[in-house]
Amino acid sequence: MVSWIISRLVVLIFGTLYPAYYSYKAVKSKDIKEYVKWMMYWIIFALFTTAETFTDIFLCWFPFYYELKIAFVAWLLSPYTKGSSLLYRKFVHPTLSSKEKEIDDCLVQAKDRSYDALVHFGKRGLNVAATAAVMAASKGQGALSERLRSFSMQDLSTIRGDSSSTVPPSVTVRTSSKQSQPKTSRSASEGTGSSGTA
Repeated sequence: MVSWIISRLVVLIFGTLYPAYYSYKAVKSKDIKEYVKWMMYWIIFALFTTAETFTDIFLCWFPFYYELKIAFVAWLLSPYTKGSSLLYRKFVHPTLSSKEKEIDDCLVQAKDRSYDALVHFGKRGLNVAATAAVMAASKGQGALSERLRSFSMQDLSTIRGDSSSTVPPSVTVRTSSKQSQPKTSRSASEGTGSSGTA
């Protein structure tokens, strides 16, 4: 466990932060030799990090595995061994040069496929969202109609703006005629009573 922590710290500080700072200085000074040196390092370090992901799973039980990783990072960075330049010139550059066209074709195909997959899944996502919205609206409309059915006709006639569209005209006429008749008969009887007494 201690070896793992130390190796992680060494890789983080000396394998990532130290080269990042010197890469910054190379870009700032515009020194082509330094720039090329650090670009070769980053290519090798990217391959190391990729390989490390798998070797950490399968080879962590190997004796002195983490110590070997620390030694490898030190070898890559050392100005005496120039490990990253050596690995890049002997192995990486010739391999990438011979396979460059195939790699580029694979990347273009992967890019096209990923775009098509993104469009396909985007359309499916929109369809799912639209279906969910329609289902929610239909369920909401059903709940609204059930709620409206629970109201009595008297309650519906008191709702402003909806009385003409929701209450049938015959009910409105009956309600208004019943309410107006007693008022008329009362006023007529009052008028008769008042005229009879006068």
